[in-house]
Amino acid sequence: MPKCSKSEKIEDALLWECPVGEIFSNPSDYKSSLIALTAHNWLLRISATTGKILEKIYLASYCKFRYLSWDTPQEVIAVKSAQNKGSAMARQAGIQQPVLLYLAVFRVLPFSLVGILEINKKIFGNITDATLSHGILIVMYSSGLVRLYSFQAITEQFMQQKLDLGCACRWGGTTGTVGEAPFGIPCNIKITDTPPLLFEVSSLESAFQIGGHPWHYIITPNKKKQKGVFHICALKDNSLAKNGIQEMECCSLESDWIYFHPDASGRIIHVGPNQVKVLKLSEIENNSSRHQISEDFVILANREKNKNENLTVTASGRVVKKTFNLLDDDPEQETFKIVDYEDELDLLSVVAVTQIDAEGKAHLDFHCNEYGTLLKSIPLVESWDVTYSHEVYFDRDLVLHIEQKPNRVFSCYVYQMVCDTGEEEETINRSC
Repeated sequence: MPKCSKSEKIEDALLWECPVGEIFSNPSDYKSSLIALTAHNWLLRISATTGKILEKIYLASYCKFRYLSWDTPQEVIAVKSAQNKGSAMARQAGIQQPVLLYLAVFRVLPFSLVGILEINKKIFGNITDATLSHGILIVMYSSGLVRLYSFQAITEQFMQQKLDLGCACRWGGTTGTVGEAPFGIPCNIKITDTPPLLFEVSSLESAFQIGGHPWHYIITPNKKKQKGVFHICALKDNSLAKNGIQEMECCSLESDWIYFHPDASGRIIHVGPNQVKVLKLSEIENNSSRHQISEDFVILANREKNKNENLTVTASGRVVKKTFNLLDDDPEQETFKIVDYEDELDLLSVVAVTQIDAEGKAHLDFHCNEYGTLLKSIPLVESWDVTYSHEVYFDRDLVLHIEQKPNRVFSCYVYQMVCDTGEEEETINRSC
């Protein structure tokens, strides 16, 4: 029987806060929580203040769950399984597994189960991945095709049985308690017919973003030479916005990235190694049916330009000019790695990293979300190895830094901000 131990390895984590004014039957629902996914398919709800486990749920034994994400921020969580590759013998024999992956969906206020959805190739064809975002099921294909379906419509049409955490359930001839080991949570949403298609588009590497007012989407044209070029188009008629082709002129190993601002302002955030551009979408004057993209503000990395950086003086006094330039994301220069938004404080948080000698040092900067003004910079105590995978989450007074080392070894650093009267007055004077 799978057990949840104190030394359980954490696969992924999310932080959620209880909003003021909500009324819940379970007292623990009022506590800000860290939602953690363990290596053995346990979903834990941990108090963000005491570290005490408030709730633990055993997901399932029929697949390996690996990823946590917000479907709707602070409202709905999606837990995604690893893709089902099948056994080596089955692959050699050319036998394909029809089920690609599973998505377990939970509401967080209060914490409750929506269901587990099966993503089956017999229904969607030869898809390569699937995810949930803002109530939309997004499926992707190797050709670059992206298709969108309504998760609510799928749930209403294909849910076989409603399940409640902690309640007895009979499923497939077996009786158990939902969310307890070894029974876990049965897959109760199985699509048996192709659901109604909402929208489809082709994009390089199936990259697709949707947002804005009115609805727009961001894609990269489905050609390799177009990598790093982003097109912003209207959802209603696929027309390209004025100045809707965005390309950041940078030479770097890691690609820049772009997405709609999560503050529901309809703005767009475009992040490169040395700059963060916040773009706004607005109507064209005298033409309300079309929209244009313009720059709202830019955050620049703190880099000192040395006019003689390409010049070297030899021992004999001869001046030699270098024939190469540093990459824009060279580790010895301050480089932006992560950009996030905190909705309750209305702040943009930016993680900047610089390689100093053998180790990297990072700092977390808080910027005014309206104007981009720098309000405060907090150095992270731990070193930042640029070869590792990192995630930083900022929620009200808590900052989480999750570092993934080789062999799926994770470290989690938790910072809690405390108000200092003197610093608070200084911040207010510099605020936007």
